Amino acid sequence: MTEILGNLSSNAIMHDFLHNLMIGEITWLTGIFWLAIAAIISMIGGAIGGILLAGKDLGYELAALLGGLFGPAGVIPVAMIGLVILKLV
Repeated sequence: MTEILGNLSSNAIMHDFLHNLMIGEITWLTGIFWLAIAAIISMIGGAIGGILLAGKDLGYELAALLGGLFGPAGVIPVAMIGLVILKLV
């Protein structure tokens, strides 16, 4: 495990990425990372919400599928706007 962490710190790009994540600086790479995290969490939340709201009517699998597809539709634009505002402030 220490060898893997040692190799990560020797890579300059990975070192800068991890450093920017730790200090909270928003760059292109960290912005894409946070956008991907927001999309994944919104897919999970949308699937759970779809199951709770329409699971009995549509079937649990279809409700989860639709919730997972429509969940990120509102989150991704707002997350992008939020990251831009945080970068400018």
